[in-house]
Amino acid sequence: MTGAEADLVWMRAALALARRGLGNVWPNPAVGCVIVKDGIAVGRGWTQPGGRPHAETEALRRAGEAARGATAYVTLEPCCHWGRTPPCTDALLAAGIARCVIALRDPDPRVNGEGITRLAAGGVSVTEGVAEAQAAEVNLGFVSRIRAGRPMVTLKLASTLDGRIAAPNGESRWISGEASRRVAHMLRAAHDAVLVGAGTAAADDPALTVRIAGLVPGGRPGPVRVVADGRLRMPLTSVLVATARETPTWVLTLPGNDRARIGALAEAGCTVIEVKQDPATGQPDLADALRALSGRGITRVLAEGGGTLAAALLSADLVDRLAWFGAPALIGADGVPAIAALGLPGIGAMPRFRRLSLAFPGGDLFLQLAREE
Repeated sequence: MTGAEADLVWMRAALALARRGLGNVWPNPAVGCVIVKDGIAVGRGWTQPGGRPHAETEALRRAGEAARGATAYVTLEPCCHWGRTPPCTDALLAAGIARCVIALRDPDPRVNGEGITRLAAGGVSVTEGVAEAQAAEVNLGFVSRIRAGRPMVTLKLASTLDGRIAAPNGESRWISGEASRRVAHMLRAAHDAVLVGAGTAAADDPALTVRIAGLVPGGRPGPVRVVADGRLRMPLTSVLVATARETPTWVLTLPGNDRARIGALAEAGCTVIEVKQDPATGQPDLADALRALSGRGITRVLAEGGGTLAAALLSADLVDRLAWFGAPALIGADGVPAIAALGLPGIGAMPRFRRLSLAFPGGDLFLQLAREE
């Protein structure tokens, strides 16, 4: 195996570690680190829940003295600034790392190449860009928050082959099978927040929690539940409100709502966030809503419905990834569509996506797609 091949193998191992942090480390990036000496991994680490300690610190702690003269494979450029913890560049230098292989530069202006410069100045040999595309995918949300001022958005749809999410009478449980629902919970666990519209919150009274043991680190509540509810229609008796002190519930609403209603939600433990109004729809402006979530540290949002919210996100070009569960069944045109009207002027205006992965949970189809740039 050549040196370049070995670098790719070890970086893929570091990326697998990084993915463990998705949904648990915001506002920090999910980073993985593997320390290798004489062809053997002597230390592994990933960003811990809440964002601290960092991956490099964890890997160095496990490696101990074996880190001296070793190679560190890191999925994101090591930080070089003081925050709640010392810079990771200082830790790597103090440990005597001889070489550092980095997948992706950190877009944070406090780092963005400075970490690499500091390592090189300290005598560490630095290699960049190994598995860069895969690392960019893992930290798409962190990068989007830094560069675009909003979290990445994954739109999750579970529909029949003809694109329906409910029968004409509104019945929707269950279109997809049990295996697909388990995958959906895994998706929730890998995002910082789950977003639904007021209609879905009122009609389905969902819990929006991760209900597979072990997916959320012990003691953590799981993703923040977010409801876009311009006129605060969500009942105070709903599951989301009743459990707001156990699992964070944020309500995105418009200015000018009844103060007593806002107070009642706050008393129940909900966080009410006022955002701008979309003049075209009269509903919360979703771009402004996402900026508000970003300002609170959210990097990855899973939008779960319903059709009106899906259409609004697509129309505003705010969907970065699409997660589609297709059930081998048909409902017909009188069923509830997965996506409300988009008002497209023609075929050329269709939102287009490219396939990232394909799987078959149970008897269903599961596609993950990325927006065409």
